[in-house]
Amino acid sequence: MDFTLSEEQTALQETARRYARNELPDIARQVEQDDEPPGRDLVREFAKMGFLGINLDAENGGAGLSHFDAVLVLEEIAKISSAIAFPVFESCFGPVLAIQHFAPEDLKRRIIPQVCSGEMIVAISMSEPDAGSALTDLKTSAKIDGDRIIINGQKRWCSGAGHADAYLVYCKMSDEPGAKGIGAVLVEKDAPGFTFGAREHHMGFRGIPSADMYFDNVEVSLSNMVVPAGGFRKLMEAFDLERCGNTTMSLAIGQSAFDYVRDYVQERHQFGKPLVDFQAVQMSLAEMKMKLDASRLLLYRAVVNAEAGLPSINDSSVAKCFANEMVRDVTGKAMQLMGGYGYSGAYPIEQKMRDGWGWGIAGGAIDIQKTNIAAALVGRRFSQRSGS
Repeated sequence: MDFTLSEEQTALQETARRYARNELPDIARQVEQDDEPPGRDLVREFAKMGFLGINLDAENGGAGLSHFDAVLVLEEIAKISSAIAFPVFESCFGPVLAIQHFAPEDLKRRIIPQVCSGEMIVAISMSEPDAGSALTDLKTSAKIDGDRIIINGQKRWCSGAGHADAYLVYCKMSDEPGAKGIGAVLVEKDAPGFTFGAREHHMGFRGIPSADMYFDNVEVSLSNMVVPAGGFRKLMEAFDLERCGNTTMSLAIGQSAFDYVRDYVQERHQFGKPLVDFQAVQMSLAEMKMKLDASRLLLYRAVVNAEAGLPSINDSSVAKCFANEMVRDVTGKAMQLMGGYGYSGAYPIEQKMRDGWGWGIAGGAIDIQKTNIAAALVGRRFSQRSGS
C-alpha cells in the first residue's frame, strides 16, 4: 500500500496550503472577533479556486475529483479556521452529497451548480429539542398534499441556521414507526412560514451560526423531496461521509496546534535552555505526533475505501471517534506546553481547543460513534431504549 501522494494531489494540496496561509489569516481573525460567518465574496473566491464541490460530479459543476482530494483541500483551509473552512466542508461533505446521491435529477441540476459556484450554501437540519442522538424520535412532519409538501415542527443545532440559503430537513413523512417513517426535504430559506429563533453563541465555532428553526405550515414543491419516507438508511449512509469531513476538521485543528507549539517550544526558553530540551516536552511532542499520524491514516482509509460510493459506518465512525478524542488531547497538551500563553486569547491555541472540543459533539457524539463501532463489530444494531 503506497501512502505517497500523486503529483496532482501534491500540487492540489500545495495550492490550498499557499492560498490558506497567504489569504485567510486576517479574515479568520475578523470572523473570530465578530462571531460572524465569512462574507459571500470569500465563498465565491473559494468557487473560483475550485475548492467547492471538489468531489461532486462535473456534470453539475463539481470538480469531479475524489473524496480524498477534498480531504486534502479541506484540511489546509481548516488549519486556519473551522468557520472559514465551513463552506468547503458543507459543499464537499455536507448535505449536498445526499442531494447528489439520492435527489431527482431536476433538483440536482437546480441546486448543485449553485453550490459549486458559491451562489448557494446548503445546511443540514436533523436534530430537534427532543431528538439529538435519538434521531428517530424526531417529530417535525412533512405531509404530501397533491404537488406540495407541508412541513410543521421545530429543529435545533443546525450549523448555518439563518445564514444558509437552503436546508436538507429530516422529517417524519409517514405514520410508520421510527426510521421507517423518516425522509428528507429541501427547504429554501425564503419559504413562507419558515422562521429562525435567536442566534446562539457557543464556546467555540465562532462564525458558524446556529439557531432554532420553526416550520409553520411551510409549503414546498413535491420536487424538493430528496428522500421519501423509509429512506432513513440512505440518509445515514450519506452522513457517514459527513463524518469524514468532521474527522478532517478535527485533524486540521490538531495538526495546526501541533505545528504551532512545535515551533514555540524551540523558541521559548526557561531555566536557560529551550523548552524542547526538557524530556517531558519531548514526550508530549512524540505523543501528539503519534496520535495525529494515526488519525490521518484512519481518515485516509475511510475516504479511499469510499471512492466507489459512500464510506462504511465502521470506517467513518472509527476515524471520527479517534480524531475527536485526538484533537481534545493534542490541543490540551499544546496549551499545557505554552502555559499562560496558551490560555491567552492573544495566541491561537485556546481557540483551537474550543473549536476542537465541538467536533466531538457535532455530527454524532463520541460515545454514539463507539456504539456504532461495536454494532459493526458484531453485525447488529443496539437499541438504547428502555425495555429493548
